[in-house]
Amino acid sequence: MKKILLTVLFSTILATTACAEPSGSEPLIRQALASGRPTMVDFGASYCIPCKKMKPILDSLKKEYNGRANVIFVDIKEERDMPDKYRIQIMPTQVFFDAKGKEVKRHLGFMDKPEILSELKGLGVK
Repeated sequence: MKKILLTVLFSTILATTACAEPSGSEPLIRQALASGRPTMVDFGASYCIPCKKMKPILDSLKKEYNGRANVIFVDIKEERDMPDKYRIQIMPTQVFFDAKGKEVKRHLGFMDKPEILSELKGLGVK
């Protein structure tokens, strides 16, 4: 009986701890928003076709704008708390934040590189 109670207690503690920890992208987003640089967060999923088309664009932007802007991808199917927290209703959704961490633009659906560059330039990224 003691073993069963200990197992139940341990399982409850483990489940509570797992639920209380932030998702993997949450600290990354917080850090980016506090960096003093404009940030673009793309919320999507690995199986989403428009999201797959955006992956090479995001990868190139991360390299091109390293140190000048933050570009982050969040897989909302892996990080299930993020859609509610950031009010994501469709995939992909791009959210742009200014250098102070304030949301300034939200775009729903596929966004090509020239559109993203225009938004980043509008936020002062050179």
